[in-house]
Amino acid sequence: MKQVKIQIPSLVENIRVVESFIDNSKDTFHIDDDIYGNIMVAVTEAVNNAIRHGNKFDKDKNVLLSLQVEDDRVKFEIEDEGAGFDYENLLDPTAPENIENPGGRGIFLIRHLADEVEFNKDGRHVQLTFLLPTASDDDEARHSTINGAETPAAR
Repeated sequence: MKQVKIQIPSLVENIRVVESFIDNSKDTFHIDDDIYGNIMVAVTEAVNNAIRHGNKFDKDKNVLLSLQVEDDRVKFEIEDEGAGFDYENLLDPTAPENIENPGGRGIFLIRHLADEVEFNKDGRHVQLTFLLPTASDDDEARHSTINGAETPAAR
């Protein structure tokens, strides 16, 4: 298992640092393009939430971001120094009464982009897991069409 950690002050400008961290991790650990976009959106959203809602933009409080790469998955952990929140009782942003609300979609989005989402420490810590495609997944996708004809794997 390979692990990398960074710590950033709670400034919105530091989202750029997180984006670079993800880009560098993609190259270093050969993270597949198929999940790269999901990782970029979900992790930056989680860090943004930690800065805004967790640490309340307090530059003296930090956000810790770590990455663990295993054979079949990539895990990102984001932790802030805030008071936490009730992650089990969030409003449904797709409910008609919430559609017009400008916020409230971040956790919803994160839960749909990551394969697994786990909150700890009263919501101050979130672990996002992204499953890596296996060699057999790649082979199946590659062999699902032959000369433009659909094969059983593509159905």
